Amino acid sequence: MLLSMTGYGRAVRTDGGKTYTAELRALNSKQSDLRLRTNLNLQAHELELRKRVLAAAKRGKLEMNVEVADEAGTGKVKVDLPLLSAISQEVYFRLNDHGKRPLPEHTMDGLVPALLRTPGIVETGLAELEANDWANLQAVVEDCLDRLHAYRSQEGAALAEDLGTRVRAILELLDQVDDYADQRIEAVRSRMERHLAEYLGRANVDKNRYEQEVLFYLEKMDINEEKVRLAQNCEYFLEILTNDDEVKGRKLAFIGQEMGREINTLGAKSYSADLQKLVVTMKEHLEMLKEQLANVA
Repeated sequence: MLLSMTGYGRAVRTDGGKTYTAELRALNSKQSDLRLRTNLNLQAHELELRKRVLAAAKRGKLEMNVEVADEAGTGKVKVDLPLLSAISQEVYFRLNDHGKRPLPEHTMDGLVPALLRTPGIVETGLAELEANDWANLQAVVEDCLDRLHAYRSQEGAALAEDLGTRVRAILELLDQVDDYADQRIEAVRSRMERHLAEYLGRANVDKNRYEQEVLFYLEKMDINEEKVRLAQNCEYFLEILTNDDEVKGRKLAFIGQEMGREINTLGAKSYSADLQKLVVTMKEHLEMLKEQLANVA
């Protein structure tokens, strides 16, 4: 199973004239982080809620809204006027460059709606938790997490299919390397022997030493180790991709880096236009693979 790092979940529950809503968005991030917005005082339960959400979401930048609306009308809308006034004055003060630049009339009119969306300015519904609110909130949050997981699993399945296709394409290209590997060695050997024949008539050349240099040069061109390691890394990638772990983005990214090192070494040792074309195509698949891995939890 593979999980996408991005996803969305929303759940609603009604009980006793109140509507409980939980909404959660997950975005790409190297670290796990939760931004929680609520119209309730959750100080007694916020730590527990954060732990539960972070544990279930596994990885990513999370934005969660938790609200309780009182349909019976006992809830009130509260506006923190002192805070709104302080922010408005600060914004006005900065816009007119500390009083040095006059502003057109109604400048602040368009900013008021934006300021009202500032966290802490407006509170709707119930400000305090009542007896059964926490139990209902827990239930609606669990539903929200289940829907987020279903969303991410669906996206993860598509990601896994694409990643597997990329890795198998690299393996297919690797199988074609042998078609050109021997040819390039023979071409280099023939070219060096031709050069040797040209110089033998004009200078004293130690043919034995020359053969040693040829062997040393051909050994540097040997790519068998790189081929074996790249094949092993590709197979390991596919193994991890299809195992039961849900969180494996970092491990897959590390294996992808190892694959990149072997492909780069193959390119450095290619000494063949045909082989270089295979390497370039491998790199194209690898870059697409890395882009997709940024979305994997």
